[in-house]
Amino acid sequence: MALSREYWQGFRDATPFILVIIPFGAVFGVVATEAGLNLAQVMGFSVLVIAGAAQFVAVQMMVENAPVLIVLVAALAVNLRMAMYSASLAPHLGKISWWKRGAVSYFMVDQAYAAAILKYENTPDMRPAQKMAYYFGVVTPICPLWYLATWGGAVLGTAIPAGLPIDFAVPITFLALIVPMLRSAAHVVAALVSILGVLAFAFLPFNLGLLVAALLAMMAGAEVERRMRARQMP
Repeated sequence: MALSREYWQGFRDATPFILVIIPFGAVFGVVATEAGLNLAQVMGFSVLVIAGAAQFVAVQMMVENAPVLIVLVAALAVNLRMAMYSASLAPHLGKISWWKRGAVSYFMVDQAYAAAILKYENTPDMRPAQKMAYYFGVVTPICPLWYLATWGGAVLGTAIPAGLPIDFAVPITFLALIVPMLRSAAHVVAALVSILGVLAFAFLPFNLGLLVAALLAMMAGAEVERRMRARQMP
């Protein structure tokens, strides 16, 4: 693929994410190492799963000795948003070749989706090839740095001062992604229900409250969207 104008535009649009990707990956490397994973296991986690939120949830639940099935279900529940991302991008990238769609699926991370969908919606005349170039321009500075930061956190974790608040990257990353995407009442309701659900069901063991909150949020968002569409019908 030629390094087109769209590719470099995607690259530039993704550079602000570097400020949080590096500490985010480093935090995971530290946390996973402290949980007892060796370097190969930590890197396998980040390279094969490449989903920070699910990785944090899985590691925390493993530390709590949660059953393997519960760990898998929780990680899958956290990553259900990827299915929604894929459905949202399908009209834009559905016409590219299957192997390119496979590459997009592997590099489907929050930052790439957030940047790409906004670009596609604001530039409807882009051709599929241009959209593909933009997408990979976005992931170029993000995913390699995620691997490198994870490795750095795992290797240098013991040298990081205990009081250094590098874990700030986790909430900031998701706030930076979520806030611009709250563009409808359904989005806002789903976000609020998820927050309230996590708080209300925090007493459940093995972080099962997260699963309950995610399910309730999806149901609430879908219901609000259904009612909004019903009102718009003649």
